[in-house]
Amino acid sequence: MRIVIALGGNALLRRGEPMEAATQRANVKVAAEQIAKVARDDDVELAIVHGNGPQVGLLALQAAAYPDVTPYPLDVLGAQTQALIGYMIEQELGNIVAPERAIVTLVTMVQVDADDPAFDHPTKPIGPVYSEAEARRLAAEGGWAIAPDGDKYRRVVASPDPQRIIELRSIRRLIEDGAIVTCGGGGGIPTTYDEATGTLTGIEAVIDKDLCASLLARELDADMLVIATDVAGVFRDWGTPDAHCIEEETISRLRSMTLAAGSMGPKVEAACRFVEATGKPAVIGSLEDIEAIVAGTAGTRVVAD
Repeated sequence: MRIVIALGGNALLRRGEPMEAATQRANVKVAAEQIAKVARDDDVELAIVHGNGPQVGLLALQAAAYPDVTPYPLDVLGAQTQALIGYMIEQELGNIVAPERAIVTLVTMVQVDADDPAFDHPTKPIGPVYSEAEARRLAAEGGWAIAPDGDKYRRVVASPDPQRIIELRSIRRLIEDGAIVTCGGGGGIPTTYDEATGTLTGIEAVIDKDLCASLLARELDADMLVIATDVAGVFRDWGTPDAHCIEEETISRLRSMTLAAGSMGPKVEAACRFVEATGKPAVIGSLEDIEAIVAGTAGTRVVAD
């Protein structure tokens, strides 16, 4: 069974927590303990895609604090977070399942369209949360776009649609050789391709990791896409006393729901794209329930119409 797990960046660095290495490592350890429940099975081939919104935002803040050097662009910061988070996943998961399984982190580029309309409408939250007043002040100073995130505000950046995973052949070979592969971190390093010159160029953006994971799962012929987050699944009537988790729903009904563009919306669309293309299951649910999700007893299961 070949599974792609999309691991939310906010599951690795939770809302309101100090943005420190020790905090992230502690959260990665918890995530690794859950993933290991699936990874210990020799019959399971596994690829892990992780988010990087809090981490890439932190690096951007750190870069801006040193005015003597031009701040590094988001594609470079994305590459840094792939190594940072991948290293922690590789080590913590390896401490549990090694030496039985090889674990590899692969820095991954993902092709996007430079003319994607997403560049005109930033939606992807990055960095820490702020009060509205503080967010508006920082936006005015830094030229940011900001948007609500729960009862707080965050910086938002362009999130173009992933089109092609550049290192796909290498990922496939590693998985077929039995390795657990962490790849497409942060949705992949956003890269454009010039057909005339045959060259790749990084571009300022942060790709949604769930959409990247969906593309990866389709391209790898995965048997299941698991989108692991910090809630039990997709909720109907979210934010009201009648809120309840949906156990199973069709593509069309899920797409008709009004969902947050920067959070649950891309998760649902990613799951729908995978099911639509393959007819195989996609499940959105809590990282803590990952073993039950794979077994089909937890999360929101997305099915074809």
